[in-house]
Amino acid sequence: MTNRPTLQRHTLIFTLCFVATYALLFSRAEWSAMHRFNRALGDLSLVLVALAMVIGPLTRLSSARVFRKMLPYRRELGIYAVIAAIIHTVIILIGWVQLDFARLFGFEFHPQLQEYVMVQQGFALGNLIGIAALLYGIVLAVTSNDFSQKRLGTSVWKYIQQGAYVLWWLVVLHTAYFLFFHFLDFHRQTPEPNWAQWPFIILVGVVLLLQTAATLVTWRSQRQRRPSSVGAE
Repeated sequence: MTNRPTLQRHTLIFTLCFVATYALLFSRAEWSAMHRFNRALGDLSLVLVALAMVIGPLTRLSSARVFRKMLPYRRELGIYAVIAAIIHTVIILIGWVQLDFARLFGFEFHPQLQEYVMVQQGFALGNLIGIAALLYGIVLAVTSNDFSQKRLGTSVWKYIQQGAYVLWWLVVLHTAYFLFFHFLDFHRQTPEPNWAQWPFIILVGVVLLLQTAATLVTWRSQRQRRPSSVGAE
């Protein structure tokens, strides 16, 4: 049975997701419905993973209690990020490639040759990275609970959950391809730049900066403890 703090976290994150999705849909009102929902859910998943990634570094960089109180929210942020990614994938499968799975990997049916031919290598690579991120995310989401932690053991569970760093960079690579490279095809008209390009760069930069700073602080703290422990012997 879900306890009250967990229910409160789910309620808060779900509300955040609802508001953010509405804002993202509104920001691209001129797009077709399929692409609006596709990008909104993809962007939402990215932001949720980013928030989960910065909570840990913030607790190491600051002694403020507010950051430590946010630590349990990493589970819910990860779970809803994966849910958003699953919906994002379903929209692509139904609305973009129309359940023709060969198209998902850059192939198109050539009526004269009567066979599938590769026409979008980048699309294939971008989607393969996205699929890897989704599968990785599902494993993390399914094991993000106390039951899994008890069944797997703390060491194995922590090893699996540390894969969040791999998930983050897979999501970054997948998003970067569709934001900056997919539409740079001389066979098609290049669309107007996506407004999310600079926010994406800033978001990735902030996460990288906080993670690097937290790593340096931890390293410096461990170096300062080392001489005293040696002297005590």
